[in-house]
Amino acid sequence: MALIRQSIEDIRAAKAKAGEKSLHQASDTRIARAIKDDPDTPPEVTLDMLIAPKNLRRRLGMTQEQFANAIGLPVATLRNWEQGRNGIDPAGKSLLILIARDPEGVLSALAAARAA
Repeated sequence: MALIRQSIEDIRAAKAKAGEKSLHQASDTRIARAIKDDPDTPPEVTLDMLIAPKNLRRRLGMTQEQFANAIGLPVATLRNWEQGRNGIDPAGKSLLILIARDPEGVLSALAAARAA
Protein backbone atom coordinates (compact mmCIF):
# COMPACT_ATOMS: atom_id res chain seq x y z
CA MET A 1 0.00 0.00 0.00
CA ALA A 2 1.43 3.31 -1.07
CA LEU A 3 1.46 6.22 1.26
CA ILE A 4 0.47 9.54 -0.28
CA ARG A 5 1.82 12.67 1.28
CA GLN A 6 0.29 16.04 0.65
CA SER A 7 1.28 19.37 2.01
CA ILE A 8 -1.24 21.51 3.83
CA GLU A 9 -1.09 23.90 0.87
CA ASP A 10 -2.08 21.08 -1.52
CA ILE A 11 -5.03 20.14 0.70
CA ARG A 12 -6.20 23.73 0.97
CA ALA A 13 -5.87 24.25 -2.78
CA ALA A 14 -7.92 21.08 -3.46
CA LYS A 15 -10.66 22.23 -1.03
CA ALA A 16 -10.77 25.69 -2.59
CA LYS A 17 -11.02 24.22 -6.07
CA ALA A 18 -13.82 21.84 -5.01
CA GLY A 19 -15.74 24.68 -3.35
CA GLU A 20 -15.34 26.83 -6.46
CA LYS A 21 -16.58 24.00 -8.68
CA SER A 22 -19.70 23.38 -6.56
CA LEU A 23 -20.39 27.11 -6.47
CA HIS A 24 -20.48 27.28 -10.25
CA GLN A 25 -22.78 24.25 -10.40
CA ALA A 26 -25.32 25.68 -7.98
CA SER A 27 -28.55 26.56 -9.75
CA ASP A 28 -31.04 29.14 -8.57
CA THR A 29 -33.45 26.34 -7.72
CA ARG A 30 -30.89 24.55 -5.56
CA ILE A 31 -29.96 27.78 -3.81
CA ALA A 32 -33.62 28.64 -3.14
CA ARG A 33 -34.22 25.11 -1.79
CA ALA A 34 -31.18 25.35 0.47
CA ILE A 35 -32.37 28.69 1.85
CA LYS A 36 -35.88 27.32 2.40
CA ASP A 37 -34.58 24.19 4.14
CA ASP A 38 -32.21 26.16 6.39
CA PRO A 39 -33.78 26.23 9.87
CA ASP A 40 -32.27 29.67 10.48
CA THR A 41 -34.17 31.23 7.57
CA PRO A 42 -37.06 33.28 8.99
CA PRO A 43 -40.55 32.59 7.61
CA GLU A 44 -41.85 34.85 4.90
CA VAL A 45 -43.85 37.67 6.45
CA THR A 46 -47.23 38.18 4.83
CA LEU A 47 -49.63 41.11 5.02
CA ASP A 48 -52.05 38.95 7.01
CA MET A 49 -49.32 38.30 9.60
CA LEU A 50 -48.51 42.01 9.85
CA ILE A 51 -52.10 43.12 10.35
CA ALA A 52 -53.29 40.22 12.51
CA PRO A 53 -54.94 42.11 15.39
CA LYS A 54 -53.17 40.13 18.09
CA ASN A 55 -49.74 40.56 16.47
CA LEU A 56 -50.32 44.25 15.83
CA ARG A 57 -51.60 44.87 19.36
CA ARG A 58 -48.65 43.05 20.90
CA ARG A 59 -46.15 44.97 18.76
CA LEU A 60 -47.70 48.14 20.16
CA GLY A 61 -47.50 46.79 23.71
CA MET A 62 -51.22 47.28 24.34
CA THR A 63 -53.84 45.21 26.13
CA GLN A 64 -57.03 44.21 24.31
CA GLU A 65 -58.93 46.92 26.15
CA GLN A 66 -56.35 49.61 25.34
CA PHE A 67 -56.16 48.65 21.67
CA ALA A 68 -59.94 48.36 21.25
CA ASN A 69 -60.45 51.79 22.87
CA ALA A 70 -57.66 53.33 20.77
CA ILE A 71 -59.27 52.23 17.50
CA GLY A 72 -62.87 52.81 18.61
CA LEU A 73 -63.93 49.19 18.62
CA PRO A 74 -65.85 47.14 21.19
CA VAL A 75 -63.48 44.83 23.10
CA ALA A 76 -65.71 41.88 22.20
CA THR A 77 -65.22 42.56 18.47
CA LEU A 78 -61.44 42.68 18.90
CA ARG A 79 -61.51 39.42 20.88
CA ASN A 80 -63.62 37.78 18.18
CA TRP A 81 -61.14 38.91 15.53
CA GLU A 82 -58.16 37.70 17.54
CA GLN A 83 -59.72 34.32 18.26
CA GLY A 84 -60.91 33.83 14.69
CA ARG A 85 -64.58 33.66 15.59
CA ASN A 86 -65.42 36.52 13.23
CA GLY A 87 -63.73 37.61 10.05
CA ILE A 88 -62.42 41.13 9.73
CA ASP A 89 -64.58 43.28 7.46
CA PRO A 90 -62.87 45.30 4.68
CA ALA A 91 -63.05 48.58 6.63
CA GLY A 92 -61.50 46.95 9.69
CA LYS A 93 -58.78 45.39 7.55
CA SER A 94 -58.02 48.80 6.01
CA LEU A 95 -57.76 50.33 9.47
CA LEU A 96 -55.36 47.60 10.60
CA ILE A 97 -53.21 48.13 7.49
CA LEU A 98 -53.00 51.86 8.26
CA ILE A 99 -52.09 51.16 11.89
CA ALA A 100 -49.41 48.67 10.84
CA ARG A 101 -47.84 51.27 8.50
CA ASP A 102 -47.99 54.27 10.85
CA PRO A 103 -49.11 53.29 14.35
CA GLU A 104 -48.36 56.61 16.06
CA GLY A 105 -49.92 58.74 13.34
CA VAL A 106 -53.12 56.71 12.98
CA LEU A 107 -53.69 56.24 16.70
CA SER A 108 -53.12 59.93 17.43
CA ALA A 109 -55.45 60.92 14.55
CA LEU A 110 -58.14 58.59 15.94
CA ALA A 111 -57.68 60.03 19.45
CA ALA A 112 -57.91 63.59 18.12
CA ALA A 113 -61.08 62.75 16.16
CA ARG A 114 -62.70 61.30 19.30
CA ALA A 115 -61.70 64.35 21.37
CA ALA A 116 -63.19 66.82 18.88
